[in-house]
Amino acid sequence: MPLHANVSIHPTALVDDGATIGAGSRVWHWVHICSGAVIGEDCSFGQNVFIGNKVRIGNNVKIQNNVSVYDNVALGDDVFCGPSMVFTNVCNPRSAVSRKDEYRDTIVEKGATLGANCTIVCGYRIGHHAFVGAGAVVNRHVRPFALMVGVPAKHIGWMSSYGNRVDLPLEGTGSWTCPHTGDIYQLLDQHLIRSSG
Repeated sequence: MPLHANVSIHPTALVDDGATIGAGSRVWHWVHICSGAVIGEDCSFGQNVFIGNKVRIGNNVKIQNNVSVYDNVALGDDVFCGPSMVFTNVCNPRSAVSRKDEYRDTIVEKGATLGANCTIVCGYRIGHHAFVGAGAVVNRHVRPFALMVGVPAKHIGWMSSYGNRVDLPLEGTGSWTCPHTGDIYQLLDQHLIRSSG
């Protein structure tokens, strides 16, 4: 299997032949990574994680305990998946009906956070640096930097790439400077744009 020499795999983990795992990645207890998975560098997979065949994972992705990443899910660099959060890949499953040819793509862009026990319904894009709160159910596209909470998830605010609440309204105009990074966030209509400070 194409594993870099600097990959840590716990003896209880199962990594199928053909899986690609980048340098510096850590695979912990009872993880199963399927043969078609492509995983970047410096990733961490907590206890009891499952990674499907048609999964693409970027660099520095952290997946906490008890998360299954099913086929047709793609995670960008620096994505955080909280404990026991859920992905789906079929919108109308029935045990008696095979729908393996109907999987819908789910894209999670760079730097997004998916909180503990949240559910991401398949077929949607989570924008870069979005923040999905614990227990939320996402059933729509999510804007970059959006803070989403509730069932179904609602857009209630904005989060910086550093992980702080941005003091701006949901729509209109305005600007805010991150006290930690100096980055400037500008609200234009209903979109938040970041520029380096």
